[in-house]
Amino acid sequence: MPVHHVIGGGTVFHVRPHLALSAPAYGGLARQIHAHLSAAGERAELHLTKMADPASALETNEDVAALLDRIVADPTAKIVFLTAALVDFAGSVDATAGKHAARLRSDEGARSMHLVPTPKLIGRVRRERKDLFLVACKATAGATADEQYLAALALLKSASANLVLANDVHTRRSMVVTPEQARYDEGEDRAVVVRGLVDMAVTRSRGRFTRSTIRPGEPVPWSSPLVPRSLRAVVDHCIARGAYKPFMNATVGHFAARLADGRILTSRRKTNFNRLREVGLVLVESTGDDSVIAYGSRPSVGGQSQRIIFADHPDVDCIVHFHCPLRPGAELSIRSQREHECGSHGCGRNTSQGLVRRGGLKAVMLDKHGPNIVFPQSIDPREVIAFIEATFDLEGRTDGVDPAAAERFNQMAGRA
Repeated sequence: MPVHHVIGGGTVFHVRPHLALSAPAYGGLARQIHAHLSAAGERAELHLTKMADPASALETNEDVAALLDRIVADPTAKIVFLTAALVDFAGSVDATAGKHAARLRSDEGARSMHLVPTPKLIGRVRRERKDLFLVACKATAGATADEQYLAALALLKSASANLVLANDVHTRRSMVVTPEQARYDEGEDRAVVVRGLVDMAVTRSRGRFTRSTIRPGEPVPWSSPLVPRSLRAVVDHCIARGAYKPFMNATVGHFAARLADGRILTSRRKTNFNRLREVGLVLVESTGDDSVIAYGSRPSVGGQSQRIIFADHPDVDCIVHFHCPLRPGAELSIRSQREHECGSHGCGRNTSQGLVRRGGLKAVMLDKHGPNIVFPQSIDPREVIAFIEATFDLEGRTDGVDPAAAERFNQMAGRA
């Protein structure tokens, strides 16, 4: 039976005997998560630091790092809820630090301490184990809802986490942030948010994913004759209208075309589609549900949805997806995204089953995620563009973030 691991409490860094830096946390969130998992019949292990449980041997960041390594090495591990507050700085006085160094004497007067950031541990969870489902936590202090969400999203992207619980210690606002750039269960009732987090983690962790094998190759130019003219016209229009909004210099969404020989041209992962003529596309071959070869770079995370849609709908060979909301009053089939992480087989089936015909094309709206529009390359692209303009707000965002807040964050991230 898969095992879920919940890690909580705070850690310390020993500056000298009787003097330490700490990240105060007492394990309340970890206990709450563990209780929800146990009540749901899930097998879960609770790991608390000494700060939360005096009997624990976990005290420092190094102790937590060793625990994470043991969890990663355990093939039965399924979900890691990393709620522990890890001390962010190591401190030294006179270039000396440690529990076994000489004790500082207060009667010798004021002393200065040099602070150095400690290594981040969260990245080691999924570095080798992409099958491990990682739930991280992000604390802010007095941030706006948008600032809180963007900070959590940045942690999610940088750590390759599957979900992030964001909590503001001043406003008491919490939310669950997902890779699709969405936020769920936002509010001040922490119990409601935590219950939603656990339910989403357990449900999404059961998703099936197919990893691509990367082989040598060059990007396919956007101007290549392999790219259908109708797809190029539609995507160029969406780019010009601001449908692909960068976050940390990468855009979300995807687009693809099925070639006559069954191969797929798809957008490249972690690139900026507004620079499409520079980054190009990636060529993908698939010989089965779990056999995908990409040439030169990683394909779009939506590649699984693309393959399922092309298999289920042989009358279409072009797909366009962006993260923009419906226009007020627009009507379209809407499917819940809460249960599915983008890129999973479940997300692909959910998308394919929700497609409805609109003239010469088909479309579906994924709630808090954005639309998928599919069409044959023989279509007049003006029909697709007219449908998109009438149905979706290309300047808007499915996460509802104020554009000015997003721009401030991108500028700050660019300086970091």
